[in-house]
Amino acid sequence: LSGCDSGFGQATARHLDIMGFRVFASVLDLQSPGAQELRRSCSPRLTLLQMDLTKTEDIQRVLQHIQAHTNSTGLWGLVNNAGFNDTIADAELSPLSKFRTCMEVNFFGSLELTKGLLPLLRSASGRIVTVSSPAGDMPFPCLAAYGASKAALSLVMDTFRSELQPWGIKVSLILPGYYKTGTTCDPAFWNLQKQQLLASLPQELLQDYGQDYVEEINQQFIQFMKVAVEDLSAVVNSITDGLLAANPAVRYYPGQGLGIMYFIHRYLPYFVRDLFLKGFFINPKLPRALRREHHNDVKK
Repeated sequence: LSGCDSGFGQATARHLDIMGFRVFASVLDLQSPGAQELRRSCSPRLTLLQMDLTKTEDIQRVLQHIQAHTNSTGLWGLVNNAGFNDTIADAELSPLSKFRTCMEVNFFGSLELTKGLLPLLRSASGRIVTVSSPAGDMPFPCLAAYGASKAALSLVMDTFRSELQPWGIKVSLILPGYYKTGTTCDPAFWNLQKQQLLASLPQELLQDYGQDYVEEINQQFIQFMKVAVEDLSAVVNSITDGLLAANPAVRYYPGQGLGIMYFIHRYLPYFVRDLFLKGFFINPKLPRALRREHHNDVKK
């Protein structure tokens, strides 16, 4: 189970431990508050492992540890939960490095871990449960870097689902709504990210969009995250069902409002979908250059 420092990973690790499972829980930092909380609240069956999904040596070390302890039995389930995003901005304003980091953690890291554990999963005819995001299915404004990595993750997991059927492995995707996890609801974190983004933007680009444009996006996102759900149990239950149900769903949608969102996405025209996502999530104001032209036209 990856990404257990906080949020869904931490809650799921605790839940599976209470149910009596032997859990291998990976964390970024063995001394983090989340890791210490798991040590305190879980049984000695739970093993904490340090892993940064951007580091092949970390992944290999975790693979060796799990292989050594499950060689005779195989591995029943893998939960790909670790995820990363630290950018809320238009795709044009998001540095390429941010796209790369999201792909490294959310896609390549999860892919490497999954491929490494497949021999053990095949020997147990086990389960793969992966936490993706509706942002990988729909063009949420200002989430391109994160959404693109989750789209790639969802597609590769769907491919595994089809390819691993002969081995008896069942593969499920979890597409949660809006929950309070990790730093996602910390305004100080997002304000810092905004300052770093503003400092890194080429002057011309900042001129065209305007600093107030970036500030406004940040404010809207912080407002949006205030309504995020604190009770993570719907997601934990979906992950558990994916691991244990005789016939798990291919996709789980824990969270409110996702039904209407997917209905609009699938059946209504593009302009309606775009309007809905802006109204629901972030609706950026007009970039500065466009406002200036408009102002000049009005004067003429």
